[in-house]
Amino acid sequence: MNNSRRVFLQQSALVGAGVLASKVSWSASSYKRIIGANDRVRVGVVGFSDRHRSSHIPAFMNHCKELNFEVTAVSDIWKMRREQGSATWKEKMGHDVTACRNNEEMYDKKLVDAVFVSTADFQHAIHAAEAVRAGCDVYCEKPFAETMEDNRMALKTIKASDRIVQIGSQRRSGTNYQAAYDFINSGKFGPMTMVELTWNVNQPGRWRRPELLNVLKEEDTDWKRFLLNRPHDTFDPRKYLEFRLFWPYSSGLPGQWMSHQIDTVHWFSGLQHPRSVVANGGIYQWKDGRKNWDTITAVFDYGPVNDPSTGFQVTFASRMNNGDENPSEIYYSNGGELNLVTNKVSPKGGLTEKLASAMGMHANLLPEVSLSNAEKVVASANTGGDILTSNHVRNWMECVRSRKTPHAPVEAGYSHSIATIMANAAVHTGQKVTFDEATQEVMAGGKPFKY
Repeated sequence: MNNSRRVFLQQSALVGAGVLASKVSWSASSYKRIIGANDRVRVGVVGFSDRHRSSHIPAFMNHCKELNFEVTAVSDIWKMRREQGSATWKEKMGHDVTACRNNEEMYDKKLVDAVFVSTADFQHAIHAAEAVRAGCDVYCEKPFAETMEDNRMALKTIKASDRIVQIGSQRRSGTNYQAAYDFINSGKFGPMTMVELTWNVNQPGRWRRPELLNVLKEEDTDWKRFLLNRPHDTFDPRKYLEFRLFWPYSSGLPGQWMSHQIDTVHWFSGLQHPRSVVANGGIYQWKDGRKNWDTITAVFDYGPVNDPSTGFQVTFASRMNNGDENPSEIYYSNGGELNLVTNKVSPKGGLTEKLASAMGMHANLLPEVSLSNAEKVVASANTGGDILTSNHVRNWMECVRSRKTPHAPVEAGYSHSIATIMANAAVHTGQKVTFDEATQEVMAGGKPFKY
C-alpha cells in the first residue's frame, strides 16, 4: 500500500468518526501572528517535571540561541517545583522567568507563544488541547492520551487549529530510524511478518519518589487541578509523585515504554493501530503498593482491517525486575531481519536456497546493510538518548518558524495512544481487545473500555 493511499484511508476513518475536522472558520482575532524569522519565540513550561529537567532543558539550550527562542514562564501547581522551575530557567536565560500557579494564569497573561507539556501521563492530551486553544504551539510528551475520550478530544481540537504540535516520540528524529523507514518503504525489506519489542530493567526505584513523599503537602499544590477529569480521590502524594505506578493516572509500562516502540511500528508500516491485542503479566517482584504491573507481555495483530488474510504480529515484553535497560526492536521478514539494536539489516533467519529448493521455491535473503548515520539508542532516564531528544526538539522549533509538519505530528500521538489503551484494556479485562473504526472506540467484551 503506498503512502498516499495509507493516509487517505487513515483520514477517512477519522473523518467518519468525527475526530478529524477540517480547519474551522475562526475569527481573525483568534489566530496568533505568524512568527517571523527575526521574532523571538517565547516558550512556557507546563509542568517542571523530571523529564523536563533531564531532557527538554539540555535539548532546548542546544538550539535556542541559534533559532531565537527563550523561556519566559513556568506553570506548575506545586509551589516547590514552580519556584524551582522559575529559578532554574532564570539562570539559563539570564532574565526573570515568571512563575505561574496554573496554566490559565500563564495563558491569561499572554506570556508565551509555545509550550513544553511534561505533566503526568493522563494529563498530556488535556494540557496540549488547552495550550492550542490558547493559541500556542506545543511540544507534548508521550503517552499522548490514556483514554479514548481524551485522545479524540485532543486530536479534534488540534486538527481544527493551525498550531504546530510535536509529540515526544523522538525516535522519529533519529537518523537510524529514518534510514530504517526508508529501507522498509523502498520495498527491499518485503512484507513484515513479525516485530519483537522488548524493554527490561532491574530498578526497584524506577518511578518511585520516596525522598519527596514527606515534602509534598496538600496545601502547597492544587489536588483538584491535578485530578482534572479523573474520578474524585483523596489527596495521595504517591499518586501525585509516583503516578506512573497507579491507574488511572498512568498505564505504566504500555504508556511509558511501549508507546515509544509501537510508534515505530505505525510509522514504518503506515498502519494506524492494531487489529487486536491480548496481554498477560502481573506484579511479580515490586510489591510496594503499586497498581500497574511490573511485568507484561502483550501480543498484537496488525494489518488492514478489512483484509485479515494479510498482516503481521507484534510482541511487546517488558519487566522491571531483571534487565540492563537495553531496549530492543527487531523487524522480521521472510528474507531476514532489520535490527535496531545493531542498526543493521541482515539475511539472518531468511529463506535459504537449501530450504527453498526443497519446496520448489526460490531463496529470499536480504542483503547485509548498515543503516546510514546510525545512532545507537541510549535509554537511560530520558528513554531515547540525548541526541534523539535534541534532534526532536530542534525539529519542533524549526517547524514553529516554518509552519511545516513536524516529525511526530498529533496523528502519531493519536495512533500510539490507541495501541497503549488497547494494551491497558487487555490488562484490566483479561480479554482480547479490538478497535472499532466507526466509533474510534477500544472494545473489550463487545463494549467500549472504560476505566
